[in-house]
Amino acid sequence: MQYSLIWDIPTRLFHWLLVAGLLVQYVTAEWLDDAMQWHFYAGYFLFGLIIFRCFWGLVGPKYARFSSFVTGPVQVWRYSRQILNRHSKPYAGHNPLGGWVVVFMLVIVAAQAISGLFMSDDIFMQGPWYHVVSVDTQELMNFVHHQAFNLLLGFIALHIVAIAFYTVYKRQSLAPAMVHGKKTTVAAPISSSKWVLAITLALVSAALTYYVVAIAPGAPPQEVYY
Repeated sequence: MQYSLIWDIPTRLFHWLLVAGLLVQYVTAEWLDDAMQWHFYAGYFLFGLIIFRCFWGLVGPKYARFSSFVTGPVQVWRYSRQILNRHSKPYAGHNPLGGWVVVFMLVIVAAQAISGLFMSDDIFMQGPWYHVVSVDTQELMNFVHHQAFNLLLGFIALHIVAIAFYTVYKRQSLAPAMVHGKKTTVAAPISSSKWVLAITLALVSAALTYYVVAIAPGAPPQEVYY
């Protein structure tokens, strides 16, 4: 085995920026008063992050691509049957079960970010698409937003437990690799982090986010007082 670069820098940045964004979301919603504006900003940031990760999952380096870790049910079942084996083969990237957890996490964060575009705090703040939809849709998005948050807390807890399980029980240290990017593996390392492509896709993702948030919904109707 060799100490090989597996996780590219953009993937690692995405991971930790996602953690930071979710932490800001939680703190501004649950702990702080009068911080809803920052809650909305963090939501827009997470929306852009998810767009970038979807692009990166298609054209990024080998182990960041969905094709490298999104497997069929047979592979997931086979992996699940031997998960308690201390000496099971470690995967260079995400294992079949962990790969689907990544997908579900992305879907949940996307659902929360998108539903937040249709939300209101009933005082001062409104999402950019709040005025575009009906009251029924607003209520549906409010339901989705809060339920997605509860699911997200569950997946975060599961993620932390899984890291502890692999570190203590299976002697596979996963967290440090998401910092320095390297693992001890027989798999071939990636050759580069594709920085030019990553920056290009980040700019495209930011532009798409700006369009969805600031341009596409149009200006809210002006209230007229008599």
